[in-house]
Amino acid sequence: MCIRDRNKLSINACPLCGGTHLKRVMTCTDFYASGEQFDVMSCEDCGFTFTQDVPVEAEIGRYYETPDYISHSDTKKGAMNAIYHQVRKYMLGKKARLVAKESHRKRGRLLDIGTGTGYFAATMEQRGWKVEAIEKNAQARVFAKEHFGLEVKGEEALQEFEPGSFDVITLWHVMEHLEHLDETWECLRGLLSDRGVLIVAVPNCSSYDAGKYGEYWAAYDVPRHLWHFTPVTIQQLASKHGFIMAARHPMPFDAFYVSMLSEKHRGSSFPFVKGMCTGVVAWLSALGKKERSSSMIYVFRKKR
Repeated sequence: MCIRDRNKLSINACPLCGGTHLKRVMTCTDFYASGEQFDVMSCEDCGFTFTQDVPVEAEIGRYYETPDYISHSDTKKGAMNAIYHQVRKYMLGKKARLVAKESHRKRGRLLDIGTGTGYFAATMEQRGWKVEAIEKNAQARVFAKEHFGLEVKGEEALQEFEPGSFDVITLWHVMEHLEHLDETWECLRGLLSDRGVLIVAVPNCSSYDAGKYGEYWAAYDVPRHLWHFTPVTIQQLASKHGFIMAARHPMPFDAFYVSMLSEKHRGSSFPFVKGMCTGVVAWLSALGKKERSSSMIYVFRKKR
């Protein structure tokens, strides 16, 4: 159960299983915007992990208003941001190929939710897909329009699409940001065609690098990340809403960027070098067991 007061979201029952045996796992700091601290909680019954007392949807916007939040600002300043952009360029092609492989289509109707500055949506349009893109941040929508000619819609447009409108729905590092978790999954199920695929990429809080860095792990990213998934808990959540997991793919490059940021968060000297070293170890760990990858891509289909 979630209790919303004027400014924050307090959770006293697990959003996944409804259990009330909740414990504080750690306290994390918002290193990007505010410097505020937030408790990360875990359900003792099912293991689902979440951030407690996050700002409500009407208040959270200011926590994104920083040039460091590059999915919206698109800044290339600094070595870490430069690496992010190079990796993104490579990953755009990989994501496009993954969509084609998992959907068994070369083109079709695609909905990209949380499109940010529009790079993925533009890539898929160039490959012949009919794309609808949703983005809450107005500045990011303007960037997508100016650079790619994309007509990105606000989140209210999700209510305007007909049921079964899309062959593929993608959320690339978006699900962890969404306050209304159950409502989102129900909406996705309604918008997806019967044989369509839902592709969700999220950080993995059971990864090697999450264990190494603990409260400094950059992918906890409080308070912007409300939910912290593992392969087990996201599969349980999907099943709760009528989906089966069809495939899962590691995102090994994420460990390098996340580890460099994590080293920076804990005040390390030479965070670039130390982060790269940890990234190598994390990458090797994921080779042996992909469930330990820093982030994961999950492919879901509707239960029949």
